[in-house]
Amino acid sequence: MPRVTIPLSSFTIVWDDCIESEAAGKTVELIEKHNVDVIIGPTMNQPTLASFIVSNYYNRPVIAWGLVNAAQLDDFERFPNAGIMSAGQRSLGVAIRAVLSEYGWNQFVFAYFTEEDAEKCVTMRNDLQQVVSYFGDIILAYSIQVTDISNDGMIAALRKIESRGRIIVTCMKDGIGLRRKWVLAAEEAGMIGDEYVYIFSDIKSKGYYVPLLGGGERPAWIPSTGADENTTRALKAFKKSIFVCDMMGQGSIATNYTIFGQEVIARMKEAPYFCTDDCEGKNYSVAATYSGQLHDAVYAYGVALDKMQKAGQMANYRNASAFMRFFPQQFVGMSGNVNINDKGTRNPTLFLLSLDENGNSSLRATIYVENMSATFSPLYTDEGVMWSSRKGNVRPNDVPTCGFTGTGCPKSFVEEYLVWVIVAVVVLFLALCAAGSGIYFSIKARRDEVERLNMLWQIPFVHLHQINSKQKGKTEHSVRSLQSGTSTMSSRTTVSFKTETRNFLFYSLQRESDYEPVVAKKHAYRPRLDDEKCAFMRSLRTLDHDNLNRFIGLCLDGPQMLSVWRFCSRGSMADVILKATIQMDNFFIYSLIKDIVHGLVFLHGSIVGCHGMLTSKCCLIDDRWQVKISNYGLKDLRSIEMYEKKDLLWSAPELLREENIKGTKEGDVYSLGIICAELITRKGVFNMEDRKEDPEEIIYLLKKGGMKSPRPDLDYDHTIEINPALLHLIRDCFTERPSERPPIETVRSQLRGMNSSRNDNLMDHVFNMLESYASSLEEEVSERTKELVEEKKKSDVLLYRMLPKTVADKLKLGQTVEPETFEQVTIFFSDVVQFTTLASKCTPLQVVNLLNDLYTIFDGIIERHDVYKVETIGDGYLCVSGLPHRNGNEHVRQIALMSLAFLSSLEFFRVPHLPSERINLRIGMNCGSVVAGVVGLTMPRFCLFGDAVNTASRMESNGKPGKIHLSAEANRLLTEVVGGFATESRGEVIIKGKGVMETFWLLGPSSGAVPARKPAKPKKIESLQRQETLKSDEILSD
Repeated sequence: MPRVTIPLSSFTIVWDDCIESEAAGKTVELIEKHNVDVIIGPTMNQPTLASFIVSNYYNRPVIAWGLVNAAQLDDFERFPNAGIMSAGQRSLGVAIRAVLSEYGWNQFVFAYFTEEDAEKCVTMRNDLQQVVSYFGDIILAYSIQVTDISNDGMIAALRKIESRGRIIVTCMKDGIGLRRKWVLAAEEAGMIGDEYVYIFSDIKSKGYYVPLLGGGERPAWIPSTGADENTTRALKAFKKSIFVCDMMGQGSIATNYTIFGQEVIARMKEAPYFCTDDCEGKNYSVAATYSGQLHDAVYAYGVALDKMQKAGQMANYRNASAFMRFFPQQFVGMSGNVNINDKGTRNPTLFLLSLDENGNSSLRATIYVENMSATFSPLYTDEGVMWSSRKGNVRPNDVPTCGFTGTGCPKSFVEEYLVWVIVAVVVLFLALCAAGSGIYFSIKARRDEVERLNMLWQIPFVHLHQINSKQKGKTEHSVRSLQSGTSTMSSRTTVSFKTETRNFLFYSLQRESDYEPVVAKKHAYRPRLDDEKCAFMRSLRTLDHDNLNRFIGLCLDGPQMLSVWRFCSRGSMADVILKATIQMDNFFIYSLIKDIVHGLVFLHGSIVGCHGMLTSKCCLIDDRWQVKISNYGLKDLRSIEMYEKKDLLWSAPELLREENIKGTKEGDVYSLGIICAELITRKGVFNMEDRKEDPEEIIYLLKKGGMKSPRPDLDYDHTIEINPALLHLIRDCFTERPSERPPIETVRSQLRGMNSSRNDNLMDHVFNMLESYASSLEEEVSERTKELVEEKKKSDVLLYRMLPKTVADKLKLGQTVEPETFEQVTIFFSDVVQFTTLASKCTPLQVVNLLNDLYTIFDGIIERHDVYKVETIGDGYLCVSGLPHRNGNEHVRQIALMSLAFLSSLEFFRVPHLPSERINLRIGMNCGSVVAGVVGLTMPRFCLFGDAVNTASRMESNGKPGKIHLSAEANRLLTEVVGGFATESRGEVIIKGKGVMETFWLLGPSSGAVPARKPAKPKKIESLQRQETLKSDEILSD
């Protein structure tokens, strides 16, 4: 290494004590006070960060060394003034990735400890994640922080690692025995086999040896207290590991470093240190661990100055921006090969170590790191020496052959093919059995399927329930939706209201946990059901169309045979025609006919072929006003049953002559015509209600035929617009000759042509009709509601005059009115002077009129004050202020003003029938606390209770005519608290029940106070009376 001479006038040494704030302050001191050219140091991460920031502000060069390794310091854009002589933490992550790549390990686990040095391992974890993410070829399969460093805690962590990886990279503080505890825990957990590799990594470590004070070293498998019973176990476990470290800057120059260290110790006793006596002893026998880096930092500074001098740039040697351009260099220093890149950071060389068979640490490879790339240079010729402690010297895999759980191993020949051999032996036997079983089970499955399908239409009688109160609500809810409010049928069309008839029963069919309303038709005979008929029943049950009523099945085990059909809530079309009050317009009639035709089209194309007994009673209407044809398909049952003559009026003449109950398609078209005639005329079949003939005579004439064969009259209500084409179509349907009747498909096409302009469905049409009716109802309800509101207002006015509004509102809501205490109110009592004498001169009616006129004036005065009138008893008048609405101390003022107004109003008041008489009042006032509440249920009264009420009454009874008598408390509040009123003491008065009391007279408002209102003139009094009489009307008009 060439010698460099640095011209130094002086150098200054300061200590930052590894404290960040101290480092910042010392850096400022060095630059400002000592005006240094360059700063060599600090040696720790956080102090270095502070020093870099401050020196960058002054643009002064700084060169860090020692334990500086944080990745955030390796940022040239942030710290362009700084150089770093130590290996960075990120370089360790790059080196580990190089090792993993060299040995073909594609995934690994990272376990780290935070004991005593949390920052180092957390930083390493982040750097490792960044490196593997940058390259993307190696996976960090699992990362775990070991917080419990006890033996059990470490074993628990290793158990989690066992199922996730075999290459285990670890980070922990060096020199405190954690590595020894870790490998012993792995040995106890059975995780030091040939398939495990533990990679220890550190940039402040000498690998398997722990430095001691005085220059000595001890193996990591021997504790600081000396060898013990676990030393051999620990050494065996350490042989399963490898080490990636920087050898504390000594690397491959250990011999030169020893000579250098001796020279350092010798020179410590010379200038400028002159450390003689203090540097004696074992602790000062060898140089400090990172003294080589300090040497290289100073040497690199000298080389940079030499380059600047040769380039003529010495004027800028303190300018960090200029200085750093000459700082990158390469040389062999006392800390190994020094290669400083263009960012001022050292590209470190890390070392890969392992233990040989004898437990000696061996250098296996060097790893030169430059930014995010690394060069792996093995120092062995045979890789087997790396794995000498393993069977066959074979490199372990990152994933075991049998997987992490041991279940991925390939099977042996016996395990793999034993099943096939057994299968081959028995396959012939199974084939024979399968053939026989297949035939048997196919027959059985077919039979079971037929039986299952038969069970669907065979309904057990126990599943048919009479409607009870519990099921009634469910049934009504399911069948009474969208019913017309104007139809008289709407209240009696649910199955819960249906009663048994001669031909029908009404049930709820149990379906698992629900009930379905059904109607059951009675049959007098039980025909024998062979396989063909059972097959027909299965097919009949599957028929599904919007205009067919669903056939549910037959009940064969009841008291009599029943055919069960779905219940339609609006009954039959015959019911609607004869009883319904809903208005049927042409579209309504057209829609019902269209539904019947569509149902017949489907029936004629199905296995049923035709209906045979189509009547308006068979055309049911559901809650959506959709027609559904019912009672179809059971021709064999019909052929053995007896029918009433009236039920045969829908049958075609040819069927009546042949007594063909099974029917034909042409016969269905004839029946359709009869039903259409019923709809148009809104009359029963053949209008039998108005005919003289009975059904038997009509049937006789039908059988006879000829020109006079009877047909329904098409005399309809001409207020309904019926398409003439529809009338012609109906006549064509019940023509005498079957061949001349139109097929049902032709009927459908002609119906479409009659209503081609409308696409509405009947439900929308019914809704429109109902909306129109609802609108008229809404108007009527609105008018009735207005009347109700007006009446309610009147009753509320009366109620609010009898009770306070808050109390009345609670009573209206049915709430209990709890008694309430009012701490401070003013009570008013008044009495008409010599009222008894005055009343004796009047008739009772005149007395009532007198008091009504007087109290009307008083009530008008009360309205202008915050006072509540409690009650009047004869000529007595009781008022209170301060309740139910609390008004602070204002209550005494309000009562005082009201009392003065009462007296003033009497000046012009005259008794109509005794004009010479004058009315005078005695008034008493008192202030205090009361309890207010409602008393009684019949004619409830709002009453006041308390001694203050009694005192106010005594003030009135002991007063004088035309005077306002005050208690001492009322006088105090009126004069001292409220103010604005003049009073005078009456002196001490003996009050019954109270003893001697000092009382006062209220004279009126004092000077400058609010005056009492002027007395009302006679006309004004009459006006007040009229206003009070019309008070209710005024409130209502508002």
